[in-house]
Amino acid sequence: MLQRGFEEDGGALRAGDGGRPVPPPARDARPAPATAGRARARGSRSFWLKHLHQWHWVSAALCLVGMLLFAATGITLNHAADIGATPRVTTRTATLPSGLLEGLTAEPEGKRPLSAPLAAWVAREFGVDAAGRAAEWSGADIYLALPRPGGDGWISIDRETGEATHEVTSRGWIAILNDLHKGRDTGPAWRWFLDAFAAACLIFCLTGLVLLHLHAGGRPATWPVVGLGLVAPLVLALLFIH
Repeated sequence: MLQRGFEEDGGALRAGDGGRPVPPPARDARPAPATAGRARARGSRSFWLKHLHQWHWVSAALCLVGMLLFAATGITLNHAADIGATPRVTTRTATLPSGLLEGLTAEPEGKRPLSAPLAAWVAREFGVDAAGRAAEWSGADIYLALPRPGGDGWISIDRETGEATHEVTSRGWIAILNDLHKGRDTGPAWRWFLDAFAAACLIFCLTGLVLLHLHAGGRPATWPVVGLGLVAPLVLALLFIH
């Protein structure tokens, strides 16, 4: 009998070997180098997209209200001369007790804070925390400047008569917001907030720039639009600012 010598494609049986099952040839389970490289690139891209989107939206959420405020006050500051405001001035007076007045006569001229008893009296009479604030001591009076966002204020105490005057000037909410924008007379806490807000804005912008880079391949207009945002203010500054 002729020996059959056929072999099935799957390699499961080989007749010439007596019909015993023969396993298929071993295949290399490792992907080709090009396929592995593409997989790593996709994994890296997914990693960065995930984390950049997270940083982008968190920084956007933190900056949202602040950016709206600064955008609005940027317009009002740019047109400050066109926005009228009527200052409102409030004046209050009081007279120092004789015990405090006697203590003032011996004080030399110069620039230094009010004494603790005098600062406590100012707080009771005018509701102003004067402790630690530097005042100008002259031969005639004591002058304490009280600058504030959107207005001004001061206290003057006559060293001879003890007559004290407290004046507050307010220019309205727009002036207050404009001064908050500039950080004018806002104190250290607001300045720290401005630094933190600026850092969050930088994170928002930089993560947005990297996201633009990652998505620019499918959006041909990306870099021309970004370039327009750079070139337009640069040209305006060079041509019209002298």
